[in-house]
Amino acid sequence: MTDNPVQLIRPRRHGDTRGWFTEVYNVETFAAIGIDCTFVQDNHSLSAPAFTLRGLHFQTPPHGQDKLVRCIRGRIFDVAVDLRAESPTYGKWVGTELSADNGHQLFVPVGFAHAFLTLEADCEVSYKCSDLYAPDCDGGVRWDDATIAIGWPLPAGTQPELSAKDAALPPLSAFNSPFTYDGRPLLDLE
Repeated sequence: MTDNPVQLIRPRRHGDTRGWFTEVYNVETFAAIGIDCTFVQDNHSLSAPAFTLRGLHFQTPPHGQDKLVRCIRGRIFDVAVDLRAESPTYGKWVGTELSADNGHQLFVPVGFAHAFLTLEADCEVSYKCSDLYAPDCDGGVRWDDATIAIGWPLPAGTQPELSAKDAALPPLSAFNSPFTYDGRPLLDLE
């Protein structure tokens, strides 16, 4: 588990007339900014309709997951919510646009719920996880919980496309957090 908060990572792109090249992950580069977890699983999703929402998801200990998220096709609004008990930012969220064009990535550490909303059709998202999927540790909270009050960029009157599982997630008030506050702030955009 890393000691850093949620971080927005902006990999450098090297371009020429052929296009561009970027290094999306390097263990030494990430360790230099405090992200020293070992990634053991890569996930890749395709969301066909615009305004598909996946989340708010997390895994509880002993299988908590750090995640490194990027959008490799299209655009998404990516969100992390602080679930660490006793944290001064418990239940607060941060969000940013990740796109194939900007190449940005969001690092979401253990103790934070994660979700994303596709901003156009046919979005592909790829993310690394620091622990394997463990169904018995799988959890989530409602995407539209009023106490979290995420500012989803949905057009007026539009409801997101949700899985049956995500539509049935409980509110934050029903969640008894196993995550402890460790002094990390919510977000570091540097």
